[in-house]
Amino acid sequence: MRNSLERPIFCRKINLKEQKSDFAYWQTQSYQARLKALEEIRQSYHQWKYKDAESRLQRVYTISQR
Repeated sequence: MRNSLERPIFCRKINLKEQKSDFAYWQTQSYQARLKALEEIRQSYHQWKYKDAESRLQRVYTISQR
């Protein structure tokens, strides 16, 4: 299975006044598709920010009774 982050990225420069809002598009998508896109963005950011670091929690908290 190919990683979704391996796709080529295409971009086009447009005038700011010509830019359409993405809100209408994302409202038509299911919540699963929105969460999947959000997770791809999160993973992409993590790879960019932290290079080869392993994705994990910073700290582990435990709740115990005394």
